[in-house]
Amino acid sequence: MHIAARVAWVAGALAVLALLIWQGVTAGGNPDPTLDRGRTAASVDIAVLVFREGLECILVISAITASMVGNSKLYRRPIGLGAAVAFVATLLTWWAVVGIIDSIGDSVPALDIQAGTGLLAIVVLLVVMNWFFHKFYWSGWISLHTKKKRKLLKDADQGHSRTRVAWGLAILGFTSLYREGFEVVLFLQNYRLKLGGSAVLHGVIVGLIFASMVAVLTFVAHRKLPYKRMLILTGGLLGVVLLVMVGEQAQEMQLAHWIGTTPIPSLEGVIRPWMGLWFAIFPTVETLVAQAIAAALVIGSYAWVQLQLARQRVASAPHDMSRDVSRDISVALLQPRNTAN
Repeated sequence: MHIAARVAWVAGALAVLALLIWQGVTAGGNPDPTLDRGRTAASVDIAVLVFREGLECILVISAITASMVGNSKLYRRPIGLGAAVAFVATLLTWWAVVGIIDSIGDSVPALDIQAGTGLLAIVVLLVVMNWFFHKFYWSGWISLHTKKKRKLLKDADQGHSRTRVAWGLAILGFTSLYREGFEVVLFLQNYRLKLGGSAVLHGVIVGLIFASMVAVLTFVAHRKLPYKRMLILTGGLLGVVLLVMVGEQAQEMQLAHWIGTTPIPSLEGVIRPWMGLWFAIFPTVETLVAQAIAAALVIGSYAWVQLQLARQRVASAPHDMSRDVSRDISVALLQPRNTAN
């Protein structure tokens, strides 16, 4: 392993070790996950989302700057500047959204606001999962930025104003990061209302630390990381986060009297309290049905996209009567193409 990779792994291990030590000390040496599910588990959920959005942003920017070598290397700077401005804009957006929601809280019951922001967070997360599964995100969003970059560099070669080109590249860097930041801002509002800013801050810091490690390895150490595997892993984790959020949201809507509550007595002895605290699994018809629908949407979306990709591959392949088409579709479903490239 190279030195940069070793440093990243050691830093990650130390971060996890520090978290365990901190938890042990604050819990008197005997951490009990059922004592404070909200803050601990929510911070983990937040960290996963921030890290994943950071990975997507790094992937887009690395795709844009990959060919900027030699004389065009200087154009990486406005892209980085645009991304830095987008980070500041994300913070300003956070404060603006917090102010709007807090002002609404003066006239709307807190449970109604939590239920509403929870629905918004679930929609945002479903959009994230949808883009993750669909070819459109990888071939559309990334290629769109790459085409804009090529056009700007071509304008520079043809003698156009360097200032104009730099501004265009800065806007490109801005949009690459701000889109992810805006999603995170909307997603975190429900957690802020339920748990306060402290738990949100802890999760964001952890997510940013790991995203920063990947950024350093990518842009400073120039390491080519297994982005697809990392995104698939965090995508799976986001699937778990989605089910937890849906269960919590259904319970909040029950508390706000938006929907009814139908207990399932036969499951009350099976679904223990810690399952509700950690995974938002409750013995009620409404919460379990909501989680089943969410799981069906995610799995169905993935299966539908893979089937479409398989059909496209079969349609674009040379017509060979000896080919077993059904076998090709099965293999394509099991081994989806790396659409990130």
